[in-house]
Amino acid sequence: MDFYRRAEELKDEIVSHRRFIHRNAESGLELPVTAEYICGRLTEYGIQPQKCGYGITACIGSGKPVILLRADMDALPMDEDSGEKFASTNGCAHTCGHDFHAAMLLCAARMLKEAESSLKGTVKLMFQPGEEIIKGCRNMIENGILENPVPDAALAFHVAAGRVPDGMFMYNSRGTMMYSADHFRIKIQGKGGHGAYPGLAVNPLDMAVSIYHSLQGISASETGPDASCVLTVCRICGGDNTNIIPHTAVMEGALRTDSSSCRHHIKQRIERTVSAAAQMWGGCAVTEWLSAVPPLVCDSKLTEDMAGYIRELPLPQLLPRGDMKASASEDFACIAEKLPSAMFYLSAGFDDSRGDYSAHHPKVMFNEDVCSFGAAAYAHCAARWLEENSV
Repeated sequence: MDFYRRAEELKDEIVSHRRFIHRNAESGLELPVTAEYICGRLTEYGIQPQKCGYGITACIGSGKPVILLRADMDALPMDEDSGEKFASTNGCAHTCGHDFHAAMLLCAARMLKEAESSLKGTVKLMFQPGEEIIKGCRNMIENGILENPVPDAALAFHVAAGRVPDGMFMYNSRGTMMYSADHFRIKIQGKGGHGAYPGLAVNPLDMAVSIYHSLQGISASETGPDASCVLTVCRICGGDNTNIIPHTAVMEGALRTDSSSCRHHIKQRIERTVSAAAQMWGGCAVTEWLSAVPPLVCDSKLTEDMAGYIRELPLPQLLPRGDMKASASEDFACIAEKLPSAMFYLSAGFDDSRGDYSAHHPKVMFNEDVCSFGAAAYAHCAARWLEENSV
């Protein structure tokens, strides 16, 4: 089957999928509306969906080898200000493009089902929740996504917003593609009191400021020349009134690194720094690690093979870009830890003012021209890989 031609025929359907999921954005692990929609469409295509933890799976074809196609489908807990007619208004927003991933994999599933008799193995679908909280992939692994049948390889795509040229696809077959992520919460304990008598209290907000500045120096002073890290505090909370010194404060953020050794070292330094900074003010603080994923390192051969299959697609313009590296994180890394995996970014940007905003911004916009490209890439890469690795 010419998957790109077929995807172009189905483009309106892919866009419709995308807009429904976008309008009904849901965040976290439980995505009832999104999951029901995806299960309904798969059933219409003659595919039998099954729950896998909080996610959805299904198989097309039979026998070995088995390739896993993964798409995340969760949004972010934020308001949308894109101006799109189908914008979400429920306090969640697809500002990272996961609505595209789910829609593209839905269409790929339809096309692969249409071509099922010619498949040289099994395609296993993975519609995943909770990527933004980096818990969804582990949830599906714990509930058997890598079992019955056991995948031999895995493939994922992610769309890219901004001023990114049409037809660009980005990947890394030679090193770390995306950083690890360790989300943390720092609980600070002080001694509350009257705002007029700070000497009688131990202000946890003073400790929070001290901890914040101490953390900023860690990435610069503790990271070697061959490793990188990004340490970001995104939330500081404490106090309810202008004349009451609170007892406690909370800080939250994330550590991201490009190597496992750097990650382990910096996590230890954060814990020691937080404790010491609080003690200097006469209080105490404890670091809790909320969720974690390793760096994303793709399999070299599989990635190069998949890049070759993408080049076979008859797009008017294809712009491959290797050696991509991003300090953002991706919980597909939990799959890549366990079996050969490849991930690609596909351009969904604009060359005008619509490309002025990046992912996670309330005004971000994505180019729906990527829909047929992404659906065709999923299906074509899966079919070609099965063909070349059939037993």
